[in-house]
Amino acid sequence: MSDRPCVLVFSGADPSGGAGMAADIQAITAMGAHALPVLTAITVQDNNRVHAVLPVAPEVLLQQARTLLAQVPVAAVKIGIPGSAENAQAIAQLIGELRATHRQAAGAAPGWAQRLYSDPPVVLDPVLRSGHGDALGRGDAVQALAPLLSLATLITPNGPEAAALAAGAPRSGRAAAPGAGHAAWQGTAHGTALGHAHALRALGCRHVLVTGGHDDDSALVVNRWLGPDCQQNWSWPRLPGAFHGSGCTLAAAVAALLALGNTMAQALAKAQGYTQRALAASYAIAPGQRIPQR
Repeated sequence: MSDRPCVLVFSGADPSGGAGMAADIQAITAMGAHALPVLTAITVQDNNRVHAVLPVAPEVLLQQARTLLAQVPVAAVKIGIPGSAENAQAIAQLIGELRATHRQAAGAAPGWAQRLYSDPPVVLDPVLRSGHGDALGRGDAVQALAPLLSLATLITPNGPEAAALAAGAPRSGRAAAPGAGHAAWQGTAHGTALGHAHALRALGCRHVLVTGGHDDDSALVVNRWLGPDCQQNWSWPRLPGAFHGSGCTLAAAVAALLALGNTMAQALAKAQGYTQRALAASYAIAPGQRIPQR
């Protein structure tokens, strides 16, 4: 067994060091866990704009992850951008394999030890676009994430992402209208954060945390959690400026805290406090978005 619980991380490389894999590794380490970084894409970006996304081949993604899974016990999974629909399918396949391995081990374990082999929680940060609206993958990002939604223990969309995912999800077996997700991103979809959370739970997401940083210019940021038998809001002072990688930081911290054995409520509360402190202590590397001090 490892001295630290390990979090299997699927995300892209950000050369600015502010978001993506860099943010995930820093946040997971800060929480006291260890990140196992599986690269999904190489990006061309700075602290403000994404200029290009180059997905890795799905067979390379599979090879990276399976090499780790054959040797290292995984206590949680964190998913950022898959980079392509093919990579999202590959990640879904890997999660199925990981859960099958845990269930097989649980079946062979004595009753008192079976809880040690429960399914590792999966935290999905459904990043559809950058803060400036730049695409973060090839093709329709909403549809690319579809195979991962039902596998997520927790999904952490911001308001526009929640609206886009809810609007772009198939209903009654029918495909979504072309461009539905994009329309929601542009703000033409109707509904509330709670309504979007209910729609995402209907797709199989066990827990949904809709973050409120993109809602408006009010003095408070309200994050809304909806789970199987729970509903809770947190309010945080809105900090001045803009930040690069805040969503990555929050989702990665939650995944690490779940890996460490926290309940969902504990992990959400602690991760939000950590993220708020990281944003408050942020620093500049260039004009524009600031880097959270993780």
